[in-house]
Amino acid sequence: MSDDRHFTPALFAFLRDLDANNDRDWFKANKDRYEQHVKEPALRFVNDFAARLRKISPHFVADSRPVGGSLFRIHRDTRFSKDKTPYKTNTGVHFRHERAKDVHAPGYYLHLDPSGSFGGVGMWRPETAVQRNIREAIADDPAAWKRATRGKRFTEVFSMSQGDDERLKRPPKGFDPDHPLIEDLKLKSFVASTRFTQKQVTAPGFIDEYAAVCRAGTPFTRFLCGAIGVEF
Repeated sequence: MSDDRHFTPALFAFLRDLDANNDRDWFKANKDRYEQHVKEPALRFVNDFAARLRKISPHFVADSRPVGGSLFRIHRDTRFSKDKTPYKTNTGVHFRHERAKDVHAPGYYLHLDPSGSFGGVGMWRPETAVQRNIREAIADDPAAWKRATRGKRFTEVFSMSQGDDERLKRPPKGFDPDHPLIEDLKLKSFVASTRFTQKQVTAPGFIDEYAAVCRAGTPFTRFLCGAIGVEF
C-alpha cells in the first residue's frame, strides 16, 4: 500500500467548524483553511487516483481541474431550496464515466463528512428511460444481476439497502408483479455504498483502500454499463 496521506483530521475539523459557522463572512476569513486542508488535498487525491482508475476501467475519468472536474464545488445551489446556507458541509468527489456528458452513466463517488463518510458506485435517480433500460436488463437476465449484486466480494464490501422513498410503491409499469426480483425492479436508484471511518480516510494508503472498494464494485458497474449501452 502507498504511504501517501491525502486527507488529515484538519479536513474534518474545517467541515465541523463550517457547519457551525455557515456564512460567507466566516468562510472568507477561513478560506485559507479550506484551500489547504480540503480543496488542495482533494484535488491531489483525484490526480493521484487517475492511474488507479484506469486500471479499473479506461472509460471513467479522474479530472483534477479546480472547477468543473471531479471535485464538487463547496457552494450550495440555494435557488430552489428553503435552506439558504451557502456552503456544503461535506466534500464530494465523483469519478464520472467518459460518456456522462451525453448520457446518464454510472460513476464512482467519495463522500467525506464529519457525520459519516462513504464510498459509492452506480447511478442515483437516473432519468425514466435509463431506469427502464436497467429494469429491462434485470428482468431479462436475472442471473447476471444476481452475480453483480449478490456475489461474495461485492456483498462483503457494499450495501444496497435503501429507504422506502427510494423504491416505487408499486411494480413499474410493464413488469410482472410476481417477478422474483420485483423489489430490485422497484428501485429508483441503482447504487451501492460502503462506509469509511475518519481513521480510515486519514490513514496512509487510503487511496489504495478506496481503489480496492471501487474494484469490488466492478461486476455491478459492468452490469449497469451494459444495461445502458456504454463501455466499461
